[in-house]
Amino acid sequence: MLSVIVDGIWREGDKSLAVRLVAENGEALPAWQPGAHIDVHLPCGLIRQYSLTGAHESASYLICVGRETASRGGSRYVHDTLRPGQKLLISAPRNLFPLLPAERILLLAAGIGITPLYAMALQLKASGTPFTLHYYVRNRESAAFARELSPFAECIIHTASPRTALADHLPAAEAGFHAWICGPAGFMEKVREVATAKGWEDAQLHSEAFQPVAPLSCGETGEIFTVKLASTSERWPVPADKTIAQVLQANGVDVPLSCEMGICGACLTPVIDGVVDHRDSVQSEAEKSAVNQHVALCCSRSHSGELVIGL
Repeated sequence: MLSVIVDGIWREGDKSLAVRLVAENGEALPAWQPGAHIDVHLPCGLIRQYSLTGAHESASYLICVGRETASRGGSRYVHDTLRPGQKLLISAPRNLFPLLPAERILLLAAGIGITPLYAMALQLKASGTPFTLHYYVRNRESAAFARELSPFAECIIHTASPRTALADHLPAAEAGFHAWICGPAGFMEKVREVATAKGWEDAQLHSEAFQPVAPLSCGETGEIFTVKLASTSERWPVPADKTIAQVLQANGVDVPLSCEMGICGACLTPVIDGVVDHRDSVQSEAEKSAVNQHVALCCSRSHSGELVIGL
């Protein structure tokens, strides 16, 4: 854990707050690359994941938090209670949404999804990599980092609905052309729908979710199964009303947890044997169907009677 101090808070658009964090000991915070996020342990007892944004060479960290109408407490605390000078605990950066080398890059953001893509745009501009950023907001006043992005000819802010505009803004697929997508789940689903119709392969599309997958309806939590540790051969039943992580913790197994909703990747664990019922939103479909898979212990289950994991 890293101890940091809130060094500054300011508005970014009419719905978001930017928060600058500096190390309490005055040293530079650990290095990171665009796409990384941190866990922020808020004084109200909540842990929330926020993408790092801005220039990744900075000794401080910058996050941007949108006010959520249906806030579960995190964004409400940041907007209503957090103040400069407060001390916070954060994790070191993790990156499950890295900016990979490509000949040409398309960045597609909606709402607060601009935060990781703004950092990517800065790096791409500095490196001279050809790119275009399309940023969708309901109104211009809601756009975060609009002032910083305005000098970039490659960055275009749209107030038109992405459902009608994406067909014009997303070109046909080409070799060496990749897209990074971030925003609400509905936006990302629409991007993938339009991209697939234009010949884009799944491997060319990189996305990050800010929301967990929709909860299952009553009666769909899943059948009981057994989780087995590959290292010790210990096994325990996982009832329908418990997660794998909860069962492991109850039996003294240390499990790295953060969001507990399947959106941060902290608890992804190698699968040795068994058929995973993937319920996270952090892995791609290709990763979920790969030969070597990982299971999100906080939310996923098993289609097989036993699931052997690499712990």
